[in-house]
Amino acid sequence: MKYAPKPFERLVESLQALPSIGRKSAMRLAYYIVMDKNFSALQLSHAIEDAIGSVRRCKRCSALSSDELCNICSDPMRDVTKLCFVESAKDIFIFEENGLFDGNYFVLESIDNLDFSILFNIVEEGVQEVIFALTPSIANDAVALFIEDKLQKYDLIFSRIAQGVPTGVSIENVDMLSLSRALHDRVKI
Repeated sequence: MKYAPKPFERLVESLQALPSIGRKSAMRLAYYIVMDKNFSALQLSHAIEDAIGSVRRCKRCSALSSDELCNICSDPMRDVTKLCFVESAKDIFIFEENGLFDGNYFVLESIDNLDFSILFNIVEEGVQEVIFALTPSIANDAVALFIEDKLQKYDLIFSRIAQGVPTGVSIENVDMLSLSRALHDRVKI
């Protein structure tokens, strides 16, 4: 932006660095922040500063938390017999927002950083079923098999979330992996 003030341009560039924010959206947001809603902008900056300073990973499951243990791991009403593996802490929000799952979670962002001693402790606290809620891929299938192998000494049921053809999508728009899984995991009607 040839004539824009440097602080405005830096704000646009910072907003544009966020996921799914393009240049036009960044400019619109920057203008709104700077010109239209100064009080909202200050609230936003304080909320960002507070989140950066106080949000961390749960030392048990790696979800987002403001304490050592997240609200889910410290909730005595959760079903400790079910453990759901997710790829990202934000995946937990999707399950919880819809009230879809009442068990505990384990965030698996990288198999290289997986602390099996923590995982073994969690399993030994009463887990009976391990559910893999990972994005369908060959690599994630391999990860699930690796974890199953590491947990084979425990009497566990292993499952994964259903995969296949999404509702409302035409067969011609479905990738081959999803289509083959849909055929393999078909259900009788």
